[in-house]
Amino acid sequence: MAAYDFNAPRLFVDAPLRTGARISLDRGQANYLLNVLRLKAGEPVLVFNGRDGEWRAEVSVEGRKSADLVCVEQTRTQIPQPDLVYAFAPLKHARLDYMVQKAVEMGAGVLQPVITRRTQSTRVNLERMRSNAIEAAEQCGILSIPEIRDEMNFDKFINGLEKDRLVVFCDEDAPVSNPVEALSSFGNKKAGLVVVVGPEGGFTDPERALAVAHESCVRVSLGPRILRADTAAVAALAVVQSVLGDWS
Repeated sequence: MAAYDFNAPRLFVDAPLRTGARISLDRGQANYLLNVLRLKAGEPVLVFNGRDGEWRAEVSVEGRKSADLVCVEQTRTQIPQPDLVYAFAPLKHARLDYMVQKAVEMGAGVLQPVITRRTQSTRVNLERMRSNAIEAAEQCGILSIPEIRDEMNFDKFINGLEKDRLVVFCDEDAPVSNPVEALSSFGNKKAGLVVVVGPEGGFTDPERALAVAHESCVRVSLGPRILRADTAAVAALAVVQSVLGDWS
C-alpha cells in the first residue's frame, strides 16, 4: 500500500511542481482551504499534477479570499499511469458519477465511454467526468488523473483496438463462471488491458460476436448474480487487478 499523509488535504493543480514553486489557486480551491478547512499561513497541503509526483506545499495567504501554495519538498515520485482502459456504456447522472470515481480508485488509466445498442444515456458530460475523477484522485492518494476520452460507438472502439491488447469482456453469458479461472491463463501477458462493461440490458448478440472476434479477448462472468452496471465496474476491475494488474 502507498504511504502518504492521510491528514493533510490534497489538491490537483495544473502547474509545474518543484522546490519553491508558487502555485496560484482558483477561487474554489482558495475558498476550500481558507473557509472550509480554515487553514492558516504555513499549514501543509499535498499537491500533485499527474507529472511531477506529489509535493508538500505550504499555504501563503494573500487576503481573506485568496491564497497561493508554495512547494517545499517532494513526498512521492511520479509512477507510470496504468495501461488499463475501462470501457463502459454510460449511465445516468449519479450512477455515472459513482462509476467514474470507483474506476479511478481501482486504477483505470483511461476512461472510455462506448455507445452500445442498449445504452441508456448517449450524452456524456466529459467535464463532469473529469471533476469526479479529480475528486477521487485527491481523496485516495492517486498521483495521476486518468485520460478521459470522447464517447465512441462500440463497434468502432472494438475494431480500433491493438491486436495484442487483452480485452476482458464482461459477459453474463460467458461459458466459465469463475472469472479468476478465466483470467489466470493470461497472467504472463505484457500488453495493456481493456475491461469492457455493458449497459443494464446487456450486449446484443452482434456486439458480443464482435468483441469475441478480437484476437485477444477473454469473456468473463461476474458470478451467479446479475449486477447493476456500476456494481459490475467495481467487481470487474477488482478481479482484473488481482489477477492481471498491479494487485498481483
